[in-house]
Amino acid sequence: MKYQRLTKEQFEELHEEFATFLATQSIDAEKWKEIKDKRPSLAEEQLDLFSDMIWERVLEKVNYLENIASNYLFLFHIGKENMEAIIIHILDESKDVTTKEGFMWLKDNMLSENVQIRRGKKQFGEDRLQDIFALIRQGAEITEGILYRAIDESLVS
Repeated sequence: MKYQRLTKEQFEELHEEFATFLATQSIDAEKWKEIKDKRPSLAEEQLDLFSDMIWERVLEKVNYLENIASNYLFLFHIGKENMEAIIIHILDESKDVTTKEGFMWLKDNMLSENVQIRRGKKQFGEDRLQDIFALIRQGAEITEGILYRAIDESLVS
């Protein structure tokens, strides 16, 4: 397995796609039940293959990721060959940017000495999608990039 198996809830949400996936392998509902009952290792293999296929589809479309903790924001713009990052460290530990108040404080104090901002760029390794997936496993969430673009623009102007 290249990524990780989808959760039961994700499989339930994608049940039509999973049925289509099985159908492409000439496995209908009856045959699937038989496989699950008599050849559980083959069933596990099919679940893993489908999970990897879904993850690859999702990861191919990722343009932005965010990983936000109480005093850090890791914002990523995902390109084809590299990713760019904006890393914001709130030095005042009494502030928590995961709260509305903390986030508003950051907005008003972005350029103060209590906020450290770094930028970086990193080339992807051999497997771009694995690099993206590693960030997700570390807690990053896929976003539309609104926060990244807003901060990027504020740093340029």
